[in-house]
Amino acid sequence: MTTAVRARLRQEVLEANLAIPQVGLATLTWGNVSGVDREAGVFVIKPSGVPYETLSLEDLVTVRLADGAVVEGDLRPSTDTETHRCLYLAFPSVGGVTHTHSTHAVAFAQARRDIPVLGTTHADTFNGPIPCTPDLTAEQCAKDYEYNTGQVIVDLLGGDDQRAVQVPAALVAGHGPFTWGATARKSLEHAIICEAVADIALHTLSLNPAGPPPQHLLDRHYTRKHGPDAYYGNPGAVGERG
Repeated sequence: MTTAVRARLRQEVLEANLAIPQVGLATLTWGNVSGVDREAGVFVIKPSGVPYETLSLEDLVTVRLADGAVVEGDLRPSTDTETHRCLYLAFPSVGGVTHTHSTHAVAFAQARRDIPVLGTTHADTFNGPIPCTPDLTAEQCAKDYEYNTGQVIVDLLGGDDQRAVQVPAALVAGHGPFTWGATARKSLEHAIICEAVADIALHTLSLNPAGPPPQHLLDRHYTRKHGPDAYYGNPGAVGERG
């Protein structure tokens, strides 16, 4: 990893972490973002328990992807580091991971329910429900808990990288959402959208809806933003709108 690449990655990870409280996704220090440099075999992540208002570039921790060893930084990495590492190892498409305890997504996780596709707002980003894992077993909690938290997500998706691309989020039962994307920033965007669609879904379910829209409408909304025939947005534009 060149000095320039390292600096860009660290800056992106810092900015993504600082955005977590700004967009209302975390209370206190309940959230973290990481970004990976696969060529260098490392990822950068927020340190454990450091308040966002004091977080700086110097605080970030660089971790070796192969074994989880800290290779740069004076602080302990996030307690969720091994979950991030598990997701990076399982899904080659993933360049960044975000974990939060955002209210509405956590509500679905605590109810052990997938976030259903109830409209096109959801389908714009997620090609299917945001799934919820089974509860971790006593054995999974007793040893390598954080890595096993990632592993239940991997198992939930069948280790399928393409499925991880199409639905870049999962809920860990009784815990909360993990989201991912091609970059640290993209993983944060998916966390924001995950929380928004969870909020909308809860309101919709409270009205006792008849059911989701027709699949062809949902498919149309997903494919106009994703895949070879996508036509949403303008490359390089700032502040894209619908």
